[in-house]
Amino acid sequence: MDQVEELAISRLKEIFGCEHANVQPYSGSPANQAVYRALLKPGDKVMGMPVTEGGHLTHGWKVNFSGVDFESINYGVDQKTGLIDYDKLSEIANKEKPKLIWIGCTAYSRILDYEKVAKIAKEINAYVAADISHISGLIIGGVHPNPVPFCHVISSTSHKTLRGPRGGFILSRVEDEYQNIYHSDSKFNLAQRIDRAVFPFLQGGPHINSIAALAVALKEANSTEFKLYSQQIVRNAKTLADTLTTLGYKIVSGGTDNHTVILDFNDKEYSGKTVAKALAKSGIITNFNMVPGDKRKPFITSGVRIGTAAVTTMGMREQEMIKIGNFIDKTIKNIEAEPILNEIAKEVADLCKKYNIPGYYL
Repeated sequence: MDQVEELAISRLKEIFGCEHANVQPYSGSPANQAVYRALLKPGDKVMGMPVTEGGHLTHGWKVNFSGVDFESINYGVDQKTGLIDYDKLSEIANKEKPKLIWIGCTAYSRILDYEKVAKIAKEINAYVAADISHISGLIIGGVHPNPVPFCHVISSTSHKTLRGPRGGFILSRVEDEYQNIYHSDSKFNLAQRIDRAVFPFLQGGPHINSIAALAVALKEANSTEFKLYSQQIVRNAKTLADTLTTLGYKIVSGGTDNHTVILDFNDKEYSGKTVAKALAKSGIITNFNMVPGDKRKPFITSGVRIGTAAVTTMGMREQEMIKIGNFIDKTIKNIEAEPILNEIAKEVADLCKKYNIPGYYL
């Protein structure tokens, strides 16, 4: 089992060019919890993007441990462009002086500027952590920048665009320049603090089956085929976004650079939840999601988040994204007409029958 774990670690270090890797976190949220425990003390100030702007619960959201155990400061996006306002981020950081800044999102469709955030963090002696859970596969595939040269710690799930098992991992430097500022009473370096935060502080025994599957997924990811897959994910998302824009729908930030397309229904009479439920009846699985400036509550929302990784894995390309965009349009225009939604579901099923789900055979 040690050999299996070391294999997964060595492959992560090779692919990302990092100094240290831990493959034991059970998923992304436990990985982020370990990051907090390794870098901070309860009550310390942390800065991240809130859920309403596209961030994750663990980046300081008030109902999550990260917003309860730590003092949370938010930065967000420009309400007009939907893009991260890095100037405002810098202004808030210099005023509030957090000890940790998160850069990473669950519902943000543009490329992240790790270098810019790292420079801001350096000015105030703050750690910078990147959460790449959604885009780790795109980073490995070379279509998004690698945060390792700029960030103290990187956390991720091992599923999503990486196409691995349900699990997580943490990458980090071995040493950090804030050892004597924030951890003067500690004899452990950054890598050791990460490992000790995962086990024994937060977890018991590792899920070695998931770690073995991660090692396999990383071998697959370190290939030309995977790079082509990553490129196709982005092309598919862009085509889907362009199709929906042409059909008259508002896309958060005006488009996408990754695998996600986020529809904005803030000015519509129907909610994101209503649209997502109708799409599910049509055989299209999405999730309702908050959007910048959302006027509705988190359990209703004004947005729908769509991802192209799964259909790309099945072999679908740009032409199919145009079809899917039209299925979405037809669904929304007939949102309460269940017979029409059932007809769309049959069309969706017919489309899917032309493609294979890897590992699943009818």
